[in-house]
Amino acid sequence: MSHRLKLALAVAAALVSSPGPAQDHGAAAAGPAATVQPDDDDYAQDAASVTDVHLLRRQGQASVRIFGTAGGDPAMNGLNCYLSFYVSPQDGWRVFRIGDFLTYHILSESRGRVLLEVRESDMNDRGEIGEHVRRLLVSWTPGPGDEAPASIGVATVR
Repeated sequence: MSHRLKLALAVAAALVSSPGPAQDHGAAAAGPAATVQPDDDDYAQDAASVTDVHLLRRQGQASVRIFGTAGGDPAMNGLNCYLSFYVSPQDGWRVFRIGDFLTYHILSESRGRVLLEVRESDMNDRGEIGEHVRRLLVSWTPGPGDEAPASIGVATVR
């Protein structure tokens, strides 16, 4: 797994565990503010592209997430969707790319499967961009002890 994808997963993990923005209750600084410069590390750019994180809660003891990263031309999709399984502290995450969409929504989840509704761009023969919606069934067979699977299936459903 690339360092960039590992960093994106770390950001995704932080987003899932984050309680969200706190309210400012008129707090005052206890001293001078530290000056922080922009981080010019290219990997920070990839981490900043994480847009959506969804923790799947019906997967036994496995830590499973669906997350999206922005990239490419948003007029023709641009939201890369991934399914990730935590393997171990040494190995990190096993990540599967589901596809490139405009949006995705989790419709349902059960052990070893997730039903997604995706909205995606398409281009007709005249070069005009349109949209369509379809449903995808993402499925896998968990390994012993809820181990991450070696592969997943992605099928369009009616």
